[in-house]
Parts: sequence; structure tokens; C-alpha cells
Amino acid sequence: MAEEPIVAQLGPYPVEVEEGKQYAWCRCGRSKNQPFCDGSHEGTGLEPVVFTAEKTETIYLCGCKDTGDPPFCDGSHNLL
Repeated sequence: MAEEPIVAQLGPYPVEVEEGKQYAWCRCGRSKNQPFCDGSHEGTGLEPVVFTAEKTETIYLCGCKDTGDPPFCDGSHNLL
């Protein structure tokens, strides 16, 4: 059974991504390299969300780890 994620911050992380580049969003909240995975999830049963940027732009990645649209912020932090 997976552990519960830890809230990294109550708000999104604005991140500049590059078209075609792959990223791994930290789902567990334990990474020291937020909002990206650094392997700290080992043993938690939680895995990062790997995605490829569709275009070069600023995106908003979830910081509370409670989003309904991982890895993107959907405002769920406002309900915590």
C-alpha cells in the first residue's frame, strides 16, 4: 500500500519547460528538487509522473500533491 504524499507547498510551481523534453514530477512530496523527482519516493509506493512538454512555455505544476490533474495544478491547494 502506498504512503500518503507530503504537501511540498500550498500553491503551484511555475516552471519553464522546453518542447519535446521529458520531465518527472514529484508525486510524493519528499524530493529536495521540487517540483521534480530526485528519487526520494523509494519505498513509498508512489511513483513520479513522467511527461513530455508539448511546447516551450511556463506551466504550473502541483505543489500540494492533491491535484486531480497530475502533474498540473488544478487549484486543489485552496481546499486544504
